[in-house]
Amino acid sequence: MTAVGRDPGLQPERTRLAWRRTTLSCTVVALLAGRQALDSGVSGAGVIAVALSLLAWLGFLGVAHRRVTGLGTAEPVPLSPRRALTAAACTVALAVFAAATLF
Repeated sequence: MTAVGRDPGLQPERTRLAWRRTTLSCTVVALLAGRQALDSGVSGAGVIAVALSLLAWLGFLGVAHRRVTGLGTAEPVPLSPRRALTAAACTVALAVFAAATLF
């Protein structure tokens, strides 16, 4: 007995929700970094760190949006290595820039 079509079950929905949760977490980190920079006083380094945090957040948001949109098809294509690397780099960069606003 062979399967005619792919039955993904709820896996695409779980993956979509995971991308949304991660995007929400990145948004919170970027907002907290901005708030910390404003609370500690506006300095040149703080403004640069917040701007870079915003850029990293936008990069991750773009990758996540493309992935969530791509999961809406019957047979979603796998995440390309380039997009996976971009998402990972944006996440690490966001953490580094957010930590930089503390110092």
